[in-house]
Amino acid sequence: MQIATLLSNPATPRLDVALVEALRNAWGGGTIDWLAPDVAAEFPLAAVPENRWDVWENLQAQGVDLVVQPAEGRRKRLLLADMDSTMIGQECIDELAVEAGVGAHVAGITARAMCGELDFEAALLERVALLAGLEEAAIGRVLERRITLTPGGPELLATMRAAGAHTALVSGGFTAFTGHVAARLGFHEHRANRLEIAEGRLTGDVARPILGRDAKLAALREISARLGLAHAEVMAVGDGANDLAMLEAAGAGVALHAKPAVAAQCDIRINHGDLTALLYIQGYARSDFAAP
Repeated sequence: MQIATLLSNPATPRLDVALVEALRNAWGGGTIDWLAPDVAAEFPLAAVPENRWDVWENLQAQGVDLVVQPAEGRRKRLLLADMDSTMIGQECIDELAVEAGVGAHVAGITARAMCGELDFEAALLERVALLAGLEEAAIGRVLERRITLTPGGPELLATMRAAGAHTALVSGGFTAFTGHVAARLGFHEHRANRLEIAEGRLTGDVARPILGRDAKLAALREISARLGLAHAEVMAVGDGANDLAMLEAAGAGVALHAKPAVAAQCDIRINHGDLTALLYIQGYARSDFAAP
């Protein structure tokens, strides 16, 4: 048995009853369950429709996401999440670069690295080197003035934790930021790269080993093994090329507002919804959400 879930952005809800009913009828689906009025609905299917991706493409123009997945085991017991442009709305290294006066240059490298056009480790070292001499206090300023949580993140963490899931923030960014974001959202643990600092200023380097694509996959394997969980019980979410190995290994790998080259390799693509989409595709109704 499969489940088809249709989603729109809660900030601009546009999921039409007629649209959901028309798709259910065309696919011979079962009873529609509205998880949130105008935002999310689902219905069961006997099998994955052959025209699934054609329908997905047509719905994009209407601001609607479509996810088709097996009904069994869709509620996950471990959440692994990328941080930059996933749990927060920014790329932290780009924001530090603004403080250092090299914002546009670094942002260009970041964009290419996240699309998979550059080697992640080499791109990270190149960008960090451009931050050499920046005062450590700039990290605090960025956290206070520039970093915003992605909508739906607090509800996602609170609800999955209330259901007994373990949560880990796994970032190719920096511990100076993941520690703050993890504490603010309620992650059980976090992993990231460590900026090297001497005499109150960034040295332009990071501690080794560098946490990138392979390290994110290793984190999934290590944490799930530690908790006695199968990979099928893991939900991972990210947006960049360095998230792909983690997304592919998870039972549910969610490409959230991802780079096109990344989304194209994932079966679960959320382009319009916020982070609460990760709850809806697990079958949680809006009334089931825990208070952050």
